[in-house]
Amino acid sequence: MSRRRTLGTKKKLALLAGAAAVAGGGAFVAANASNAAQTAPGAQTRAAGDSTVCQGLATALGNNLRFIDGQRADPDAQSEARIANREAVVAEIERKQEASGCAAGESAPAPGSAPPPQSPPASQPAQTSQPAQPPQAGEQVCTGSTVTLSGEGGAPAASSNQFPVGTTLRVTNLDNGKSTTVTVDSVSGSCALLNDAAFEEVREDGKLLIRRALIEKVG
Repeated sequence: MSRRRTLGTKKKLALLAGAAAVAGGGAFVAANASNAAQTAPGAQTRAAGDSTVCQGLATALGNNLRFIDGQRADPDAQSEARIANREAVVAEIERKQEASGCAAGESAPAPGSAPPPQSPPASQPAQTSQPAQPPQAGEQVCTGSTVTLSGEGGAPAASSNQFPVGTTLRVTNLDNGKSTTVTVDSVSGSCALLNDAAFEEVREDGKLLIRRALIEKVG
């Protein structure tokens, strides 16, 4: 009788030990999964934050925010409309920053000796990430994009987040049939952001936004 009770006790201990081992293994796996889940997003954010796409968006955001500040500091009859358009551009850039894994709202410092040299290198590596499907000369690009102005002076030119410096684009306002051919000279948060001189060539009176635009890569 006592021998049977002793064997029964040993079986119970073995079963309890096995159950504890299984539970411990599950806890170990769950802990590893939890650690991996906590580590992965940080690694992805760092990788995205280091990309040239984030640098270009930060530069574009800084340019637009400084333009808005300038209009508020020295307003004229059209400042309110310009600010409204730029605020829409700022919102779009911030959405693209978030979608790209960049720090939303991060902008580049004020223009000076450092930012201009950074802009051309930022656009060139970004273009090499899409070698499989570059648009051909004369091909329509950025279908559905709206076009506004950057507020920058100088000869007609454009900035872009799609094409490297030196690319030639033709922008046509489908509402009035006017078009302009410009060279990309900097990075922005839009497919084609025209400077003041280029926008004057295609704008409609009283409007600071082209909602129906045809954008073509011509060189």
